[in-house]
Amino acid sequence: MSLRAHSVGWRRGGRLIVDDVSLEVPEGATVGLLGPNGSGKSSLLRLLAGTRRTSSGVVTLDDVPVAHWRRRALARRVAVVDQHADTTVALTVADVVALGRIPHQGPWRPHDAADEAAVAEAADAVGVGHLLDRAWETLSGGERQRTQLARALAQEPHELLLDEPTNHLDIAHQLELLTLVRRLPITSVIALHDLNLAAQFCDRLVVLCEGRVVAAGPPTEALTPALIADVYDVRAQVVADEHGPWVRILGRL
Repeated sequence: MSLRAHSVGWRRGGRLIVDDVSLEVPEGATVGLLGPNGSGKSSLLRLLAGTRRTSSGVVTLDDVPVAHWRRRALARRVAVVDQHADTTVALTVADVVALGRIPHQGPWRPHDAADEAAVAEAADAVGVGHLLDRAWETLSGGERQRTQLARALAQEPHELLLDEPTNHLDIAHQLELLTLVRRLPITSVIALHDLNLAAQFCDRLVVLCEGRVVAAGPPTEALTPALIADVYDVRAQVVADEHGPWVRILGRL
């Protein structure tokens, strides 16, 4: 297992946001985090990334606590795409994607041809190669989201953590982005709201409610009408076919 959470908890202002969460992310797998707003998905992602320290328990990468990893070494392994990214600095798309190369650089290794190639490859992979000269401030929400994914890919990570990456994207671009992530030869953890996208593109699902894991496993096991009713307070029909489960929301309980 490349990434694990061992009985992890995190508090904010005295309130327990992530409560005794344990999970294993198999190497090369795509794991989906599900749950309603406020269930702890984003906080858990930050704990997994090592950008937030646990209040209890430990997160490990290759069996080493992430708190013990050197910051640059961790950034070479793990890339994060947050829900919201903005800046008041005048940057182009190329500038933003190039930020992903910083962990690979140093005082004796400035930006070079290899970095340029990595930036171009990452931008092309997510469909923003034609926007490299565009100013960040002129981009739509979807274009910004794809640019941030390109920045993460430019890091050449082994683990990729994404927080609601399909926000601001139309249906076609949602499918394109998740298809791309699914095909990457890396380990991915994706926080999602859409149950059907999660079922279609994730190998395993972890469902959170009030900071605790209430279900975990393959989509066919994790998504049940009873679980959806308990977590989301809605009635749902779950139909399985060759592509996995398909969820139809019938209404509020």
